[in-house]
Amino acid sequence: MNILVVRTDKLGDFITALPAIYALKHHNRAHHITVCVSALNEELAHSCDFIDRVVVDSGGTILQLAKDLKECKIDISFTLFSNTRVALAQALAQIPLRVAPATKMAQFLYTKRVKQRRSQVKMAEFEYNLKLIKSYFKDMDLNYPKPILSFDKQQIKKIYTEFTTSYNITKKVVAIHPGSGGSNDANLSEKEYVALVSQIRSLNRFETVMIFGPDEDNLRARYEELLNGQNIVFYSSKNGIVEFAKLIASFEYFISTSTGTYHLASAVGVKTITFFAPSLFASHRRWKAIGTLSDQVAYTLPKSINSIVESNFQN
Repeated sequence: MNILVVRTDKLGDFITALPAIYALKHHNRAHHITVCVSALNEELAHSCDFIDRVVVDSGGTILQLAKDLKECKIDISFTLFSNTRVALAQALAQIPLRVAPATKMAQFLYTKRVKQRRSQVKMAEFEYNLKLIKSYFKDMDLNYPKPILSFDKQQIKKIYTEFTTSYNITKKVVAIHPGSGGSNDANLSEKEYVALVSQIRSLNRFETVMIFGPDEDNLRARYEELLNGQNIVFYSSKNGIVEFAKLIASFEYFISTSTGTYHLASAVGVKTITFFAPSLFASHRRWKAIGTLSDQVAYTLPKSINSIVESNFQN
């Protein structure tokens, strides 16, 4: 069976789809799994051995997207997050069975609509994704490996050795990503991040690395100014999301707001300390990561920096 999974939004959103995609592939190894993703997630999708084909929605016309999908000869599609664009493209591609949540006007372009009421946040986003697919494959096993993203161990070791050698790192790494990518307004202030870095460094047990995305050069420059003279490692990810995933897989902790890199860190098995907004819609209950739950520490802001350090790094 040729199966399509559609999730064309941001990095973290796509990562919440991985357990469902994995479960589909392992429900029947004969299944051919195609994903439709945004250009941002193309490289990561190609790296997953449980994904057979990647279709990129690059923002062209709906007719072009429909043509790309039709060429895949899909038997059934699961749209984990719908909008009119992807719904119409699938209808035009004449996919015979199209499954999606029963939300928004676009739901009427699907052949099977599943009531989930995700706004009630009765479970996490990735759990809703799994349940949507199980609505059709009722005997499907929902278990998946943790970490779900695995890479060649020798390659990971090589990347991490090169990194630690370049920056003269001899201790376990605590990575701090102060950016949000525009996906979350709940974040520490600059002053709070500076205090957090200073307190972790004062323990003299970890190397603190400030992490920045490829488009966060201005943010990096700001923190280099704020932390001038504190011997902090500053690292910008410039070599693609997969190379970045392989690097952070060796880190001890990844600290950030609830954004795509948090989900990536959990997906490769790193312990996460994450900041969430005081609302159900933006809570850890909804955006719980797909990694091991005991490795996820979630804080609803505002939160004392002292309590964060004492709770996680003093022992």
